[in-house]
Amino acid sequence: MSVLVDSNVLIDVAEDDPVWGDWSRAALERAANGALLVVNALIYAEVSTSYARVEEVERFMPASLYRREHLPYEAAFLAGKVFLQYRRRGGQARAPLPDFYIGAHAAVCGHRLLTRDASRYRTYFPRLDIIAPPGD
Repeated sequence: MSVLVDSNVLIDVAEDDPVWGDWSRAALERAANGALLVVNALIYAEVSTSYARVEEVERFMPASLYRREHLPYEAAFLAGKVFLQYRRRGGQARAPLPDFYIGAHAAVCGHRLLTRDASRYRTYFPRLDIIAPPGD
C-alpha cells in the first residue's frame, strides 16, 4: 500500500502547527507504519516554503522515507478535467490548483491520500481513498 502525503500534513508537522500538528504527526506516523509514503514535486515545493535551504527539506523528508514520484501525464490530464468541472461550478482560479494535481496523482497511481483538507478531494475525486480528520 502507498500513501501520497499532502503538503498540508507535512507543513503542520514541520511548523508544529498548534491546531493541526498533533493530528498530522500521528496520522503520518500511522501511515508510515503500514504504507510507503509518497510525495511529488508539487508537494515538495509547497513544503519547501517552511525551510530556507534544500538540505533542510531533505532532512525533513528524506528520500529513504518518502518516495519521490513524477506527476504522470495521465494525472495531468485528469487534473485538467476536474479543473474544468471546478470552473463550471463557479470556481475562480484561472489555472489548475495544486490540489487537483495532487488528487489526480493519487487517483491515477492508486495511492491513498493523507490530507487534513479533504473536501475538495472528495468533491472532485469521489472514489479516492482519503485519510483525513474525522468529520472532514
